Amino acid sequence: MEEAHVEMGRNGNSNNQGEAKAATYLPGQPLKEDEELVYDESVYVMLHEVHTGSPCLSFDVILDGLGAARELHPLCAYVVAGTQAARTHTNNILVMKMSNMHKTQKEKKEDESDEGSDDDDDDDDDEEAQNKTPHLECARIKHQGCVNRIRAINYNDTILAATWSELGRVHIWNLTEPLRAVDEKVAMDRYKNGVVPVPIFTFSGHQTEGFGMDWCPTMSGVLATGDCKRNIHIWNPASGGSWHVDQRPLIGHTDSVEDLQWSPNERSVLASCSVDKSIRIWDTRAAPSKACMLTANCAHERDVNVISWNRNEPFIASGGDDGMLHIWDLRQFQSESPVATFKHHTQPVTTVEWHPTEATVFASGGCDDQIALWDLALERDTEDCEDDIKDLPPQLLFIHQGQTDIKELHWHPQLPGVVISTAESGFNVFRTVSV
Repeated sequence: MEEAHVEMGRNGNSNNQGEAKAATYLPGQPLKEDEELVYDESVYVMLHEVHTGSPCLSFDVILDGLGAARELHPLCAYVVAGTQAARTHTNNILVMKMSNMHKTQKEKKEDESDEGSDDDDDDDDDEEAQNKTPHLECARIKHQGCVNRIRAINYNDTILAATWSELGRVHIWNLTEPLRAVDEKVAMDRYKNGVVPVPIFTFSGHQTEGFGMDWCPTMSGVLATGDCKRNIHIWNPASGGSWHVDQRPLIGHTDSVEDLQWSPNERSVLASCSVDKSIRIWDTRAAPSKACMLTANCAHERDVNVISWNRNEPFIASGGDDGMLHIWDLRQFQSESPVATFKHHTQPVTTVEWHPTEATVFASGGCDDQIALWDLALERDTEDCEDDIKDLPPQLLFIHQGQTDIKELHWHPQLPGVVISTAESGFNVFRTVSV
């Protein structure tokens, strides 16, 4: 059975109820029968939705050649994702181009009176909205089994994606043709009627499925993969567009490896987290049995699901099934005590990521349908603190809601402040006034 169509649109949950009084909603508050949640357009610079039919458990941002630090709207972003379809559906890798993404923040026109606008103004607004409709192009690659995790890299001027299949195999894919297809209509027609893409390399040595996966940013083509039987394998590029995968796993974890993160600055240094509640730091140059350098054995009270390595400071953020967020200073890692702890999420944390340039800012998301933006540099202003937010952590910048069962988020490294997130209910692409 074919997957449902892929579509993109502006978020349509704005409050148009006229005299309805708006109030700030905090997660966990009960709603009355006549109350509904609507997003405040004034606090989002941009908010768009993408629906892909089958949900995507994982995705990654594809770096493009359109330039860095792009803030001029409309914006464009390239993303690769993997579906988690029902058993009767086909799973796919989705290569997507999201374009014509305009600001959605409402700005009052200079000649607009407080009483409202006339019919002519309404017609102009309708035409303007039509011109600002976001566009989505999508090229599919059939994938055997659900995609547990997907990560992209530019390797030798070619965009590659690695996928973890629920069937226990890791594949490498060349995304050249699907990327050309989303850029050109003729290429898309040719792609749809052409040869079905196949992996350029497959590793079946894990013998079970997994979730941990990361390309090394300091050594081109080097990949780490971790499985549900606690094994971590290191991949090194070989001649002829192939890879050599060390069959000797890194020894240390006693349960499923949930996430992997290479150091952004130190060659051969890798971090991992596990269902065994630990976070480990590895030097992959050493023999697999001796590669573990540092360990926080009781990093969380329950499974450690995700980690993120700060690109600017020696910090690692972690999130677990206990709903906790911890910040670890690698200079004090052996003390096994985080330098900061945040308890805001009410269910397991499923995703966490540091901002690519702001050293104190990170984002987290979880099964409680929340994405939280944080800034470690903030302190509470007791004089201006409102009663309804006095119990929130002062470092909490923003709470984004509207998605169901959030799976993964990424900051777009070329679009300042833009966050892309995937959930059971689809994708959101947004930027808030906070970052």
